[in-house]
Amino acid sequence: MRFLLDAGQRALADTLHAMLSAADTPAAVRDWSRGDHTRGRALWSRIAEVGVFGLAVPEEYGGAGPHPVELAVAFVELGRHAVPGPLAETVAAAVLLAEPPLAERFLPGLAAGTDMATVAAPGGCALDGDAASLRLAPAPDGLHLSTAAPGPVRRSLDPARRLTALSPAGELLAPDAPYDRALTWTRLATAAQALGVGLALLDRTVAYVRQRTQFGVPVGSFQAVKHRLADAKTALEFARPLLWGAAVSLRPAEVAAAKLTACEAAYRTARTALHLHGAIGYTAEYDLSLWLTKARALRSAWGTPEECRDLVLADGL
Repeated sequence: MRFLLDAGQRALADTLHAMLSAADTPAAVRDWSRGDHTRGRALWSRIAEVGVFGLAVPEEYGGAGPHPVELAVAFVELGRHAVPGPLAETVAAAVLLAEPPLAERFLPGLAAGTDMATVAAPGGCALDGDAASLRLAPAPDGLHLSTAAPGPVRRSLDPARRLTALSPAGELLAPDAPYDRALTWTRLATAAQALGVGLALLDRTVAYVRQRTQFGVPVGSFQAVKHRLADAKTALEFARPLLWGAAVSLRPAEVAAAKLTACEAAYRTARTALHLHGAIGYTAEYDLSLWLTKARALRSAWGTPEECRDLVLADGL
C-alpha cells in the first residue's frame, strides 16, 4: 500500500517547519536543559496555536481531533527541530483524560497549550515534571493527579529530557484509565519524533560532508561516505510508510513496529552522523549533539526495541 499525505497534511508540515526554523530551537533546547523554561514555554504556546495538541483532543473540548495521522505529521516536524518538553506525554494525558467529566476539566487547557502535561511511566519517572502544570501518576488503584512537588531532576541521555519522580499521593482521577490506548498514541508520537530527528541528522550530515574537504575534495564525494548516507536514507524512508500506516490503523502491534523501525533508523543515522562529523560531533557546543542525544533517548522511551519487537512477533505481523 502506498501512503501519501494530502494537501492539508503537507500544509501543516510546511507551516510547522517554517515556524520552527525561525524560532532558534537550539537555544530553547539548551535553556531547557539548564532548567530555564522561558523560551520553551513560548515555543510551546506557538505550537499549540497551530493546533498540534488539539489533534489529540475532540472538538467538543476545544480540539480538532482525534486525528492520529495529522498528529504524526506534526510530531515529525517537532522531532526534526528537536523541540523540548513533554510532547508525547501531553498526548498521553489527552487520551487518559478523554472521558467526561475529566475531559471537560482538563482537555481544553491541553489543546490551548495553557497546560503542559506529563505522565509517569509505570514504576518509573516522568519527563519534565518540573515544567509540567499537570502531572499524572499511575498507581495500582488508578490514575492520580500528582499534586506534591516532583522529586529532584535526574540526568538523562538527553540533557533536555529532564526526569523526575512523581508521587501518586494525590486526587484519584480514574480507577480504570485507558492505559493501553494511551500507550499506543504515545508510541505513535514518539515514533514520529524519532523519524524527524533522523531526517534532521541526515540533512545536517549531508550538508557537512559537502563542505568538509580531504585531499582537496569534499569528503561527500567518497564512495564509502555515500554508501553510509544511502543506508541511513533508506532506513528512514522505510520507516515513513510504516509510521503513516500505523497512524491510520492505530493497531498496537503496527504502532510498535513503526516505533521500532523509526527509532532504529534514527539511531543508525545518529551513529553515521557522528562518524562522518569526526571529533566535532562529540562536542556538546555543536548543535548536532542536540539531535544525537535525542535519537538515543527516544529509542527506549515508551517501549524499548525489545518490547516493541516482542509485541510485533506476538501479533504475527
